Amino acid sequence: MTEKLLEIYRSNQREGNLLFFMVLAFLAIFFMPAGTERFDNAVLEAFRLTNWYAREHVILCLLPAFLIAGAMAVYISQGSVMRYLGPSASKPVAFSVASVSGTLLAVCSCTVLPLFGGIYRRGAGLGAAVAFLYSGPAINIMAIVVTAKVLGAEIGLARAIGAIVFAVVIGAIMHLIYRKEEAERSVSNARGFGGDDADKPVGIITLFFALMVGILVFANWAAADNSAWMAVYDLKWPITAALGAALGVLLVWRWHWPPRQLLILAAVVAIAATLTPAMPELPFVIGIGGLMLIATMRDEDREWPLQSWDFAKQILPLLLAGVFVAGFALGRPGHEGMIPSAWVAAAVGDNSLISTILASVLGALMYFSTLTEVPIVEALMGSGMGKGPALALLLAGPALSLPNMLVIRTILGTQKTLVYCALVVVMATITGFIYGNWWV
Repeated sequence: MTEKLLEIYRSNQREGNLLFFMVLAFLAIFFMPAGTERFDNAVLEAFRLTNWYAREHVILCLLPAFLIAGAMAVYISQGSVMRYLGPSASKPVAFSVASVSGTLLAVCSCTVLPLFGGIYRRGAGLGAAVAFLYSGPAINIMAIVVTAKVLGAEIGLARAIGAIVFAVVIGAIMHLIYRKEEAERSVSNARGFGGDDADKPVGIITLFFALMVGILVFANWAAADNSAWMAVYDLKWPITAALGAALGVLLVWRWHWPPRQLLILAAVVAIAATLTPAMPELPFVIGIGGLMLIATMRDEDREWPLQSWDFAKQILPLLLAGVFVAGFALGRPGHEGMIPSAWVAAAVGDNSLISTILASVLGALMYFSTLTEVPIVEALMGSGMGKGPALALLLAGPALSLPNMLVIRTILGTQKTLVYCALVVVMATITGFIYGNWWV
């Protein structure tokens, strides 16, 4: 009898929850201010930002990131990850390796997610994985140089020091908060393998991933007002092609892939690049698709595309949904969404604690692709934004975004995600407030 009543209660609760969300959705649609200029423009901005993200980031950023993450799950031995990044590894070593690895990538807050998920799934400790997660988009050497040149040497130096310290401190705090859970996870991950299970030398595996990371970095090399940087930018596609060719040679040499198939793929990519010089994304996606197709035909490498697909189907829908919402609320750089830019400029117009908090929260919700945060902050400072809130936005913005948070939650869970985001926002606020009131 009791079980029957409990089942009836649960059924009624489910129906009640369904009714609540249906009513909520109806009211939202009923009172939607459709037809007003700001609402209609915000909807268009949401689609425009999502369209821009799909064109500029999915092919060149996320596809190679998914490729690398899938390869991490297959070709990097769990023993190696546990030795250098695991919960029981030396913390100075683990955090140093994670921070340096993230720094070398110089990617945005969304592109780093598949790579973060890859090392965390392979057994990396929470602290080291979080240090990697923050350092990838935040400690971008070129972004720091551009910040110093555009916004001033002081704020550029403050951003560099703050980002490096944040990566280590936030990782250490996350490790301390969840140290008991991490100890249990370390024991669980240690079961079932002993020593190093890699079937290829560490040097070969390192070269394999270095070539793929090089392809990711150079394919996304952005234009900037710097002669040396622009010299590389002008050669980005020849360099990317050379790295792709080197990867093919390595796959033939050490993975024993059939040379004929890779030569055919290289010819197709070269033809596509010749026929569509204004659209380099086409040969790029053909190259990645061809690699995955060849891998699926090999029993020993079939797991690579399967793991990459697992990351893609978990991460990509959430990223696109998050970008859409961010575009609706805040618009694109230079274009307004539902929240007027004048409100933002007025809210962060001095070095007060409230302005600094708002700047940190705003930065955490907005999506910044690599280097775009600098002109946005420059425009806000031109509208009266204080230096403290500007630094807070620079420290919180590149590392976090609404799409980024949605995906982190699927990897770490709700509680850890909230703690991580709160740590970034709080530390950015404290650093920005001190900088704005006592340093300058």
